[in-house]
Amino acid sequence: MQRKLVARTLDMRTGHTEVSAAPAIDGVQFTGDTLTTVHGLRYRILVIGAGQLSRYFCEIALGLDYQVTVCDPREDYADPWCVRGTMLTRDMPDDVVSAMRLDSRAAVIALTHDPKLDDLALMEVLRTPAFYVGALGSRKNNAARRKRLLEFDLTAKEIARLRGPAGLYIGSKTPAEIAISILAEITAAKNGVDLSTLPGIEDAKHREYLASSCVR
Repeated sequence: MQRKLVARTLDMRTGHTEVSAAPAIDGVQFTGDTLTTVHGLRYRILVIGAGQLSRYFCEIALGLDYQVTVCDPREDYADPWCVRGTMLTRDMPDDVVSAMRLDSRAAVIALTHDPKLDDLALMEVLRTPAFYVGALGSRKNNAARRKRLLEFDLTAKEIARLRGPAGLYIGSKTPAEIAISILAEITAAKNGVDLSTLPGIEDAKHREYLASSCVR
């Protein structure tokens, strides 16, 4: 399966249609004379880790019509997994990334808190055209992760694609709220929003702290 998108252009005056390759965009374009619609397979999300946060995340992602694959080789987490509509694999994360042949309609989020698993996925996915790559964890942990990834021959530009800590700052505290914040960030990336213009979680927390200090 090539997973290619096609654009169907209809000439409103003559009824003539033409099919051509299309970029990874959604929606309809209408110029008055022509109507162009894009057709292709669903957006995909690969979730590394089958913990509690992943359950909330996947349930919401399914509601957003993503095709969801969950990867976790750990028996303690994979055995009780029960989110209907998701595909669970126990293969190692780097093998799963390679097998899925991720394209520009795919997102990956690492949620295990286990560097041995998260890093395996990230070292491969950062080389793909995936439109979003994120990882859970504190700013300190993500800084350490970026240093580790340099050891796998990734370039600074490739590593800069990693969103970590993943998610938009919404004051989230519970697993469900954290899932929403991450999916909000993925949605922004999917819709073409420049994520570099959006404050990261730690930056937003720091500004909030400074603001509260000024009030005192």
